[in-house]
Amino acid sequence: MDIFTDVVTLSRIQFAFTVAFHFIFVPLSIGLGLIVAIFETKHYRSGKQEDAAAANFWLKIFTTTFAIGVATGITMEFSFGTNWADYSRFVGDIFGAPLAAEALFAFFLESVFLGVLLFGRKRVSRRFYMVSAWLVWGGSMLSALWILIANSWMQTPAGAELASDGSKAIITDFFAAAFNPSTAARYSHTVLSLLVLGAFVSIAIGGYYLLKGRHKDFAVKTAKVGAVVGCIATALLLVSAHSTAVGVAEEQPTKLAAMEGQYGDEPSALYLFGYVDAENEKVVAPVAIPGGTSFLATGSFDTVMPGLNSLSETEKFGALDPHDIPVNAIFQSYHLMVACFGLIALVLILVFLGLKKPSLLEKKWLQRLMLIGPLFPFVAIQAGWMTAEVGRQPWVVYPSTTGPDGISLLTADAISPSVSAPELLLTMALFILVYVFLFVAWVRVIGRFLKEGPQNVELHDAVAKDGE
Repeated sequence: MDIFTDVVTLSRIQFAFTVAFHFIFVPLSIGLGLIVAIFETKHYRSGKQEDAAAANFWLKIFTTTFAIGVATGITMEFSFGTNWADYSRFVGDIFGAPLAAEALFAFFLESVFLGVLLFGRKRVSRRFYMVSAWLVWGGSMLSALWILIANSWMQTPAGAELASDGSKAIITDFFAAAFNPSTAARYSHTVLSLLVLGAFVSIAIGGYYLLKGRHKDFAVKTAKVGAVVGCIATALLLVSAHSTAVGVAEEQPTKLAAMEGQYGDEPSALYLFGYVDAENEKVVAPVAIPGGTSFLATGSFDTVMPGLNSLSETEKFGALDPHDIPVNAIFQSYHLMVACFGLIALVLILVFLGLKKPSLLEKKWLQRLMLIGPLFPFVAIQAGWMTAEVGRQPWVVYPSTTGPDGISLLTADAISPSVSAPELLLTMALFILVYVFLFVAWVRVIGRFLKEGPQNVELHDAVAKDGE
């Protein structure tokens, strides 16, 4: 089969696999970091042993997830040089600063204060310990910012110019590059999604212990924290989703057209579900709101949005061949993300009703729904990431509407020319073996923590609550 000899496709599959696996643990660690900080704050205020036990339980879950996330992230750093050398040469002048800042500032901050949480409970004041929990979460949020600055620049380049020999992008304005047109919207949308996942894991842990009939007080408390965080983050997610969609419509018209399977110029319809008939260049769907996407993007149902065919005939997007990009895959991933959002809202409503009416919370069906709840935000995150990354093809650096002239890079021109198909297949097989081992190890460790439940921790009575 051609796929086993196509170096570009294999390079993309390998990187997509490593990113998708890494992105299991990054959302969890950022989302759970907030849960740890909230429970540590509860312990600081109450001084109760049960609150310390709850905070310590979440700290163990967070630390295990954080460690696997760090290990799986190293692979991607190396692949920039091994598999994507031409890409690295093109963006190196831009990416050097945010990637270095992520390591030096964000990761350093997160790691140092995680050390305080792991080894300093009896050595520092309770106030400093509580602040350390928030700094760990803040470090993870700062890390996400630097990474998304780099990724957003690939989507909507700014603050750069093409070198005279055309070989690379040269930074001309750091702040324009860092805060490019999509940074703010994509950062808020991504981080809120991660907080929703963390909240749903908290709800799931509560559902697990309710289902087992163990640690009921802890189960209700952790479900309540998850429900509150989830509700706030989900409400804000609607705002960020709209802002992100408007940005895509303005800066990445080919991506928007693929998301809705639109080939011709017309008011873009809004579909609940369906599939793209690429051969006949139309969407087959039982329900559609004519002009619905146009309204969300521009405020008018009559706004004509450009389709893939006309965009491919323009100078800026002339490298696009509508029949070579996986339009149906982009369409499906986008609508899967939206469908999962509806399920997220439904679960949150039911959990809130259960917390208000204890008899409902005792229902096994609700407890099981709480237990599987994290699947919905997890699938939404992965589907959203697929939409964002596959949707910009065939470019790895997208020629956005307001981007500097000449700043774009085709994916086919970004790979390392010296890497062969057999080498890619071999490394993918090795990655699968190692990642399966890491995942099984993570599941077993988390399973042990769940079996043990929140346990009493030894507190240092000599350290006063106010740190004096």
